Amino acid sequence: MQTNPTAPTLVVVPVQPELPPRVDSSQLLRGRRTVEIEHGEQTYTLRVTKDNKLILTK
Repeated sequence: MQTNPTAPTLVVVPVQPELPPRVDSSQLLRGRRTVEIEHGEQTYTLRVTKDNKLILTK
């Protein structure tokens, strides 16, 4: 099989999935233990527990 030196070369680049944006919780909470988040017509509450975990409730 002969190759054509003028033929374009195919380069395969692995596609990495796009990472979701990351927001530090301190930016959302701004020193508070709870914050309300509006999503469409719903309101959610993001709360920090006594064990420093996050809970999101409707």
